[in-house]
Amino acid sequence: MRTVKLDVEKMKGLPELHRYLRRVLELPVYYGSNLDGLYDCLTEMKEETELIVPQEMTKEEYLGWYGTQLMQVLQDAAEENPALKLKLQ
Repeated sequence: MRTVKLDVEKMKGLPELHRYLRRVLELPVYYGSNLDGLYDCLTEMKEETELIVPQEMTKEEYLGWYGTQLMQVLQDAAEENPALKLKLQ
């Protein structure tokens, strides 16, 4: 199983967030750098992956409404894809 721990310091703005996610999650080249594309890529993952999400990402101050939506996408993708495990830390 692959383990990926997200680093909130590398996701301070939207462009940085999507570049970081593309790199750390090894998303395909067709990843559209948006939440819909992220959901699609996460639900298509075949490799068993544990995604460790820092508690800071659950706070409203983290990227405002976009951070809330990001967390929802991660949770929805983990529910849809049995190969993806989401862990808050």
